[in-house]
Amino acid sequence: MAPRVPVATYRVQLTKDFGFAAAAALVPYLKDLGISHLYASPFLAARPGSTHGYDIVDHARLSADLGGDAAFEAMSNALNTAGMGLILDFVPNHMGVGYSDNAWWLDVLEWGQKSPHAPSFDIDWQGLPYREQPGVLLPILGKPYGDALQRGEIRLTFDAATGSFAAWYFEHKLPINPQRYGEILRTIVAHANAEHSDAGRQLTALAEQYRERGAPSYADAPRLKQALATISGAADIIATGLIAYRGDSETGWPTLHRLLERQAYHLAYWRVAFSAINYRRFFDINDLAGLRAEHPATFRAMHVLVARLIAEGRLQGIRLDHIDGLWDPAQYTRRLSELIRRVRPGVRRHDFYVLVEKILGPHEPMPQFPAVDGTTGYERLNLISRVLLDSAGLGSLDTIWRDFTGERASFPDMLRAAKQRVLATMLASEFTVLARALARIAAGHFSSRDYTLDRLRAALEAYVIEFPVYRTYITASRISEADRETIADVVERARARWDGPDPDIFGFLRDAITADLAHDSGYSAPRVRSFALKLQQFTGPLMAKSLEDTAFYRYHRLLALNEVGGEPAAPELSVDDFHREQARLAKEMPHGLVATATHDTKRGEDARMRILTLAEMPENWRETVTHWRSLNAPHLKRDAAGRSPSAGHEYMVYQSLVGAWPFEGTDETFTGRMQAYALKAAREGKRETSWTNPRDDYEAGLHDFVAAILDPQRSGRFVDSIAAFAQRTALLGALNSLSQVALKLTLPGVPDFFQGTELWDFSLVDPDNRRAVDFPSRGDLLKQQTPWAELAANWRDGRIKLALTTKLLHARNEFPALFQDGDYSALRLDGKDTGHAVGFARTLRRQRLIVVVGRHFAGLSNGGREWPRDCDITIAGEDGTRYRDLLRDRSITDGQPALGELLRELPVCVLIRAE
Repeated sequence: MAPRVPVATYRVQLTKDFGFAAAAALVPYLKDLGISHLYASPFLAARPGSTHGYDIVDHARLSADLGGDAAFEAMSNALNTAGMGLILDFVPNHMGVGYSDNAWWLDVLEWGQKSPHAPSFDIDWQGLPYREQPGVLLPILGKPYGDALQRGEIRLTFDAATGSFAAWYFEHKLPINPQRYGEILRTIVAHANAEHSDAGRQLTALAEQYRERGAPSYADAPRLKQALATISGAADIIATGLIAYRGDSETGWPTLHRLLERQAYHLAYWRVAFSAINYRRFFDINDLAGLRAEHPATFRAMHVLVARLIAEGRLQGIRLDHIDGLWDPAQYTRRLSELIRRVRPGVRRHDFYVLVEKILGPHEPMPQFPAVDGTTGYERLNLISRVLLDSAGLGSLDTIWRDFTGERASFPDMLRAAKQRVLATMLASEFTVLARALARIAAGHFSSRDYTLDRLRAALEAYVIEFPVYRTYITASRISEADRETIADVVERARARWDGPDPDIFGFLRDAITADLAHDSGYSAPRVRSFALKLQQFTGPLMAKSLEDTAFYRYHRLLALNEVGGEPAAPELSVDDFHREQARLAKEMPHGLVATATHDTKRGEDARMRILTLAEMPENWRETVTHWRSLNAPHLKRDAAGRSPSAGHEYMVYQSLVGAWPFEGTDETFTGRMQAYALKAAREGKRETSWTNPRDDYEAGLHDFVAAILDPQRSGRFVDSIAAFAQRTALLGALNSLSQVALKLTLPGVPDFFQGTELWDFSLVDPDNRRAVDFPSRGDLLKQQTPWAELAANWRDGRIKLALTTKLLHARNEFPALFQDGDYSALRLDGKDTGHAVGFARTLRRQRLIVVVGRHFAGLSNGGREWPRDCDITIAGEDGTRYRDLLRDRSITDGQPALGELLRELPVCVLIRAE
């Protein structure tokens, strides 16, 4: 039986090529490694061919692509037999829409607000201007609507088996409301000259039967469709008569247009989504529509299969994707907890493990979500990186980057500019909905009716640009003092930057955002609360798209800090501050994940550790990167529009190469990976090019530059130079990585491993980090028993990382309570090299664990040219205490043990007090 709280989790990315059967085959390896829970990407029915599973189209089915029910049961049985648990990455915020595979969405398109599934989607039905009836904008067309219509790309079809009409735009199905079937049938019969045939008369009679307004009803429609499907000869007449709706004929396209305009949807060119879309999306992805999980019937329908898996004991945990996208996250987690208790009577607090994907800002406390164990671990990832960072080099790195690129903007100004760009483009539609809602509230009261839409929109923009975290957590009934203080502070910062003639507008704005206006009888309380809660759903995507997917790709001081949940311009994190944060996490969130790589991290965990070492050798980096710029200048493309790549992208490429440089040298595959990364990074940065407005000439120059500098025939001197430099950063990075592994496995929290990272991980951002993993070779390596000295001598093959991981995972399995619930305290170290180490203790009753990891290795390893020398560090205050060395299986009997010898083969020491 799996433990209540995981000993360790292992994330696998399930795909058609690595489904339930492959995961089942992986179980023995994970068990031997020391993993207690398989942590799977979404495996409910997603869009066919999905590579990630987040585009769920049916919450009540398992993915057929992954193997379906039988394969899942086999995987579940394998986990149960091994005493391991299963954690599902569950998606409560959105569904995959468009195309022809989501029954809920298709029903909404067919019936609009009359569909029982309409309340499940977050649609502003009145948000389409110049339209008589409510509708939802569908920005699915690859060209302007008129062009697509007149070229015949939108086709009206009849499905004889179901008796239903639908328009199709390539793979997108657009159901026709049955209340329009009468006019279609009359038109078809007339165009086919079939009025006097038996089938024609039956079709005409059927059309007349439902001629009255509003007929057929939703309940009657199935009978109409069944009748159409059973009329003998009807299919032939309809096939002939549908020519009347052919868009590529002079009479057909007006007829088709009139029919489409009477539907509950409005077809549009995909670029219209930037300013007019009226359904909430997952960020700016048009085919992922936001769900209203707060709607009770929707919540129940979303969790039918999940509830069954929990009840059957096939699911031991859930990771909740994008918790900040929900209307009321606390309400959702409370309902989920109630569901779990209902399907598993007598369940205890930690019998079911619940995580939330939540990005916590600096010093931001974890929100109070009922029955949630913690986050997916980004805040811990960044604490580990920052404590291993030699922050003394950051000032020099900042100067080097600015001298190389000419960049002068501060990071806060860069983030503000990114937010303005995102507001004006990819999230403009959602922001317009919010601004209109705010203006509607203002217009309803005599004291605020003079605040116009334009001024309110500008004030709201000023507010969200200054907003420093992902969201607040106001509910329909309460607001915390912390959220009230955050809002008041942001409003004052926005007011200070305001140059408009009406600064008093910010008082109204503050009271609307806090929902205080709901207590004023002159305002509509439902509208006020709706605005306040919807704004919270918006600030998260705005921050994510502006920070993670824009500013991170503009600010290149040190890419190792440009990580999800991190601060690219982070100040120094002292060891004392690190200890304080870990002690706080041990008390507040002891069972949250400790991750160092996920499917969403910007680069592999070991690539990050390599890049981190640049702060230990800033002057050497300055000299080297300046030399590279000179060597590669001939490969730049220059024209009237400027240079390609830009200086910023060139600098970014060099750092990325340092992180990803392969031990065995480069080849075409590596070049292709770097080209794909450089293109994605450039588009994310949204300066020289972007996803929505790609500049072919710039992108070609960037592509050719990467190819040229990695070609030994054209750039031999550069290739030799970076290979030599990478030898040093590779060793220093490897030492950092081993310290990172030890911290992940011994700090408060549950260690989480992303697939394949038990060996060196020099991947780049997705999709590079989701490449297939060679598990058989890892299984073979795991069976080997190799002395540390040999592993250290052959560190490049990654076995030393695997061995350290396995040793510490086995220690966690041996002492689970100590690792899960032990207190955390700083360890006092003595000696002249204490700045090169971090030490702490975990204590639970008589059990005591001591951990010391090395850092800042350039000063201990001859600049990164050889394995570290002995260091002068001892553990203070441990006289007379006997310990067992968990890594080397030997006793330590000396008082105040010197760590120099212990850290010779590994930059890590882990001791447990002997009983």
